[in-house]
Amino acid sequence: MRLIFRIPGQATNVILTMLISINLFGQTVVPANMVLLPKGEFNMGKNSAGISDWQPEHKVTTDAFYLDKFEVTNRQYNEFCAATNHALPMFWGMKEFRCGMDFPDHPVVGVSWFDADKYAKWVHKRLPSEAEWEYAARGGLTDLNFPNGNNIDSTLANYGSKYKGILKIGSFKPNNFGLFDMSGNVWEWTADNYQGEYYKTSPEFNPRGPENSRFKVIRGGSWHSGAMCIQNYFRNGLSPSWVDFAVGFRCARSVTE
Repeated sequence: MRLIFRIPGQATNVILTMLISINLFGQTVVPANMVLLPKGEFNMGKNSAGISDWQPEHKVTTDAFYLDKFEVTNRQYNEFCAATNHALPMFWGMKEFRCGMDFPDHPVVGVSWFDADKYAKWVHKRLPSEAEWEYAARGGLTDLNFPNGNNIDSTLANYGSKYKGILKIGSFKPNNFGLFDMSGNVWEWTADNYQGEYYKTSPEFNPRGPENSRFKVIRGGSWHSGAMCIQNYFRNGLSPSWVDFAVGFRCARSVTE
């Protein structure tokens, strides 16, 4: 929504774009192609045998926030690059990675964390925290391993190289929150720094990751990941400067923004 103001003494109008949700006759207006996630509590991580970075399982509460229904596409990222003179992704034009305008509705890959962060700021959004991401992926289901339950197969997600590459966004049914491809297709950057033992000290309310790290958290697995890697609780870390043929992102926005 745009509001146009006339400032006395100015020769031109000032146009302000409303980037926050507004309440119209008692109805919340959700930004286009985003989902409103209500404030909620969930069990983050999973207790399991052996040493892993997804335990201990712990209670987390997140404030309400918006999250993109889909991963950011080649078309959307191309618009950003054209408008800002930002460099195109490393794999742009490579059909084997479905990267470029021959595949406008496929998730963009070949973008670093820094690239993703710049794009998010350009669209007046941000990257989701790791806790927000997992809360969203779980879709309101309790203690289940995948976005749609405890079982997964190739009719529910793009993983295990079944489809030989990245697929168009929205190729599978969404989870209970109306979010697509929270498992598989491409890994997704989050805002948080990565540490393997962070869950031992993570705060309960709106955790935002450790203060320092060489790596950023990625979530969700990809088209060539095994079933283990696309589980809701599975986490990994990459250097924020790394670019990969299977790593993309989606954006979030705070309700108060």
